[in-house]
Amino acid sequence: MSGSALATQHASLARAVAEHRDRSAFAQLFDYYGPRLNAYLLRLGAERAAAEEMTQDVMLILWRKAELFDPQKSSLGTWLYRVARNRRIDVARRGRIEAYEIDESTLQVADDAPGADNIMDSNDRQAALRQAMATLPPDQRDLVQLSFFEALSHSEIVTRTGLPLGTVKSRIRLAFTRLRRALESNGIDEA
Repeated sequence: MSGSALATQHASLARAVAEHRDRSAFAQLFDYYGPRLNAYLLRLGAERAAAEEMTQDVMLILWRKAELFDPQKSSLGTWLYRVARNRRIDVARRGRIEAYEIDESTLQVADDAPGADNIMDSNDRQAALRQAMATLPPDQRDLVQLSFFEALSHSEIVTRTGLPLGTVKSRIRLAFTRLRRALESNGIDEA
């Protein structure tokens, strides 16, 4: 399924959650976004338990406040990733995990704000990324694919590959350094 078809399907499911409290639609969205949001929060530096709690919190926001999602402003993925990112920032500022009130201003996405799932949308960026990925050594490229395209955590990658955790982390870090340099040399900056 293409990215735009998937985004349309997800917007329709979110509408069903907002208008009818459709549990089946919510379950489909939870199954799709739950692991991705958890992996995203882990990449942002959250501890495993905190990432799981924040993921649950973000999905609960979707269940309770799906009507705040506006498909004219962003995709559902962009909205959820932004809510997750804002949650992570709130938790980091507080320095601890605790229940806190939902700040509804964090649920609004500005028209011109690119989201996590839209950053690489342009054809130029996609082509530059594919070219940069092709220059990576296979051991680094494989780990980046597992981490970001399959949304596996570092510990899941360790289990799948049998590599030590430190090796996984250092190879991914080296890969990102190389990718960043390759993209910057092609005039693509971090957006």
